[in-house]
This record gives sequence, C-alpha cells and structure tokens, in this order.
Amino acid sequence: MKAAVLLLVSAVIALPAFADKQALVGGRLIDGYGHTPVQDSVILVNDGVIEQVGTVETLAIPDDYEQISTEGMDVLPGLWENHAHLMLNGHADYSHWQPTYKDRLADEIMPASAEQLLLAGITSARDLGAPLEPSIGLKQEIADGERAGPTLYVSGPFIQAEPYPGTDHYRWGVKTKEEARQKVNQLADAGVDIIKLIDQDKMPDGVAHEVVNQAHKRNLKVVAHSHRPDEIRVGLDIGVDNFEHTGLTTSPGYPDDIIEKLKERTATGRVAGGPLFWTPTIEGLWNYNLTVANPEKLDSSCWERGLKDDTIADIKQSLEDPGKLDYMQLTPLRKPTLKHKFEQLREAGVVLLVGTDSGIPTKFHCQSTWNELALWVEEFGMDPMDTIRAATYWPAVMMGVQDKVGTIKAGQVADIIAVKGDVLRYINLLQDVDMVMKGGTLYKYDGDVIESALP
Repeated sequence: MKAAVLLLVSAVIALPAFADKQALVGGRLIDGYGHTPVQDSVILVNDGVIEQVGTVETLAIPDDYEQISTEGMDVLPGLWENHAHLMLNGHADYSHWQPTYKDRLADEIMPASAEQLLLAGITSARDLGAPLEPSIGLKQEIADGERAGPTLYVSGPFIQAEPYPGTDHYRWGVKTKEEARQKVNQLADAGVDIIKLIDQDKMPDGVAHEVVNQAHKRNLKVVAHSHRPDEIRVGLDIGVDNFEHTGLTTSPGYPDDIIEKLKERTATGRVAGGPLFWTPTIEGLWNYNLTVANPEKLDSSCWERGLKDDTIADIKQSLEDPGKLDYMQLTPLRKPTLKHKFEQLREAGVVLLVGTDSGIPTKFHCQSTWNELALWVEEFGMDPMDTIRAATYWPAVMMGVQDKVGTIKAGQVADIIAVKGDVLRYINLLQDVDMVMKGGTLYKYDGDVIESALP
C-alpha cells in the first residue's frame, strides 16, 4: 500500500459518534457471505446505510466523507445474539429475581441488558421471553434512538400449556385452539416479531399446531424449546421454524427417530418454507465447571453497566459460590453429551444459529456471545467462517431481514463491527470488539465506548 494511503487511513482523531457520510478504510472485510475476505477494504456509509463497498485501490473516497480507519482490523457484519433474556442479568435465584425486579424491568434491567449487548458487538438480538409491555417498549425506544441497544426481535411472553407458579407476567397458558388464536393475535397486534413455544408436547391435541398455524398466518416465525424428545417430535409435526437449546438433559444423544425426522425435514428445504434452524445454546453448559474452578469472569465490571448499585450487589451476592447453584447441579452430567448432540444436529442438516441463553445464572450479556462462538470453533471444530455466518448471515435469513442486515454490501444497514487481528485464526478476539457501528452511529472505537453516542 502506498505511504500516502497509509497516512490517509491511519490519521483518525476525535471521531464523531455520527456523521452523515463515513468511510471505513483499510481493514480486511469478512462480509458475511463466507467467501475469501477482501483486503484493504473501503466501506462508504451514507445516512446509516452502506452505499458502496470496494478497496483502497478501486473505490475513491469522496472529500466530504468522514474517514474512520479500520487498518489492522477484521471488519464484520454486526453480530446477532439469537437467544437472549433481557429481563435477566445473571442472578442465580429466579424465585428472588422475578418478584424483586418485576417493576424495574422497563426502566433499568432490560435497557441495561440491551446496552451491554450492543457494546459487545451485538447489533441484532432476539429476546425470547419477557413481559409484553416492556419488551415492546424497549424495542420501540431503541428504534426511535431513545435507548442504545441492538435492533430487537421480541417474542414477549412464552406460550405454553400452563404457566409455572408466579410467572404469569411473562408466560401465557393456552389450553384451547380458540385461546391459541387469541393469544397469538394479541402478541402480533402488539408488535412482536416471533412466537415462542415451550412444553408444546403438554398442550391438548391440536392446540400447539394452532399456535403455529396462526403465527404463520400473521407472518411470524415460531421458535420452540427442545428439552424433551416429545417436544422435538411435536415441534417437527406442527412446523416449528427454529428449535432452541440442546436438551434431553443427561441423555447421551438424540433418539434415532428424531434424527430421521430431522433429516426428512432438512431434505425439503424451500419446499417446507426454508431451512430448519437450531440454536444450541451450549457454552454455559460446557464451561460451567471451568467457571466454578475460576470464577474471575464473574467479577468483570462489564455486566454492571446500566444497573443500580443495589442490583449489582444483589447479583454479586447470589453468585458468591457458583459451584452450589441449584440451577446448575445437572450441568456437569450434561457436559459429556454436548459434543455428540452438536454433531448429530450438524449431520442432520439443520442450520445452526449462535445464541446463548444470555442472562441466565452466571451468563452476562457482555460475555455470552463471543464465548459461544469460541466454543464452537475451539472445542467443537466448527469452521470459523461458518461460525461467524451463524451469528450474522443465517440469523438474518431466519428472521426474513437479510435484505437489511447480516452482510456488508450496498443497500444494507450499516451494522458493522471490527476487531484488531485475525478473527479467523483467533475467534476469541471477539471478546473485546474494537469498533461497533449500528445504523451508521459509532458506539465504540479503538476499544473505547463513545459515551456521547449513548442516549
């Protein structure tokens, strides 16, 4: 590269949070399509939308564009977190958390979760399970620029046969087909983006199917838990779009009949409405014993951002002895089963999505997603490029928004992150994202938060 160009792309001082016209200059571009990365890239952004993509040799930078150096960085589409719980912040005791913080979700808990996700490089997130009003409220506040956070795709309350005691504010029971239609319509009319099912195998005959049918009539995708074999069997029969978790507790693998059903479904592809998606959410299970052995990551201050002092103290107190959490006692027995189940899913042809159950005990929004990516690559042998696409391109396809986000090309929203170094060799570089841009607004650069960008 010529010396003049080097000076051009490296002399970036006092970047504004937002400029109408910006040029990201010099980095290696991993655009989300899985092809060979583009060296010395140039990305022109105009009013929050990617205008052109090229290289320093092929794309001239107009004089009126604010130049932002990505020299020495890998540049990627903003990441998706496909299974987050913004109403949770890692506290170990749900029976205490839910009633104590029920009235603080809208003003404190969920906005703090959203901001933490964004600063970790998450520019889109699926929030799967929370009270309806704060879910829709936060989604709209972020869209209106009143709050900082990822673009949210929310489910609102779970739909299940019967809510667990004390959970009626974020779990809705459905017992009849008429009630199924009514609840789905209520959620759709409120503005949710996705319907979440749990315990679908415990619903009366035909009721879960009616939930899926009505959701699809309202152009909503359906995600469903996959903890029990019958949950999966029923989910496949009724046309669920995306299964969540790697369940079956301590069972060594998925039963043969389920694998055959998965293969039948994945063989139909577009005929059945597109790929069958699966979000394994396995990192928290795999790394739990390591967290117990070295709980230092629980002391990170990143998860405290946006939370009040008493909330922070309460969460810390709940995690004082992570090895004795009731929530996690089966986890060490589940760990030996995870790699086989992950391989079974891959071999069956499902399209895997990166999601983490972020917010559950010991899992903080500022840490969860990169840990999942690193596990897939470093422990399970997943190709780094395929893993990145599972957190960028494929989630956008699943949600039907691939014409807006998930890749870096002309016409897409400027949701872009960058890290210093070679992320295809060292995937855990994503634990410290150096640049975060969402919709053309720069929220983080050179590892520093641009506080003026945060509402």
